[in-house]
Amino acid sequence: MPDITITAGDESFGAYIALPQTTPAPGIVVAQEIFGVNKVMRDICDWLASEGFIACCPDIFWRIEPGIQLTDQSDAEWKRAFELFSLFDVDKGIEDLKATLAQVRAHPDCTGKVGSIGYCLGGKLAFLMATRSDADCNVSYYGVGLDELVGESGAIAKPLLLHVASEDQFFPKEAQEKLKAGVAGNPLVTCQVYEGNDHAFARIGGAHYDAEAAALANGRSLDLLRESLAS
Repeated sequence: MPDITITAGDESFGAYIALPQTTPAPGIVVAQEIFGVNKVMRDICDWLASEGFIACCPDIFWRIEPGIQLTDQSDAEWKRAFELFSLFDVDKGIEDLKATLAQVRAHPDCTGKVGSIGYCLGGKLAFLMATRSDADCNVSYYGVGLDELVGESGAIAKPLLLHVASEDQFFPKEAQEKLKAGVAGNPLVTCQVYEGNDHAFARIGGAHYDAEAAALANGRSLDLLRESLAS
């Protein structure tokens, strides 16, 4: 990291990019968890590339500390991850993701269709990409604080898929209900709830990983991405 450089005005930052075997291909901007562009996020990009997409995960913590790569395997790393989360500027992060979107869209191997997918903090950002960007579709895995964003849901003009864990320790049930009520009137939004699952149920190797729920969510994500990003 970085494999490529994303340019946004007079600023630049790193990103990991994975390319499929066959091009041209649609693109996906991958929004990271609170642990940075670590092996988990790079593996997600590689998985998406194996499914036929150009996948790019930018380092959105670069303003705080470039090149963060934590795991979820120690208390010290969790503490640092939450520190980074508290210091992170969401609005600037969205601008970084929009710059990444534009650069992926202009990539010589891209068809011009680009969506976003995000996890945890990135799940929140994927929701905001649906409300604030021209991404062709967006997928949010167990996004945090989405209940506070439903006021923007009227701006959603492209398909948005929300994966919500019913027992998410970082997204209580009352917040989940507010989210579901807030997006219910928009036919472009699909909210899938995974009963009995906790936060990060799709993170391979994580404490709450559930292979069955992850496979179901990933299959739904691929269906939406393929349908929405088809040339």
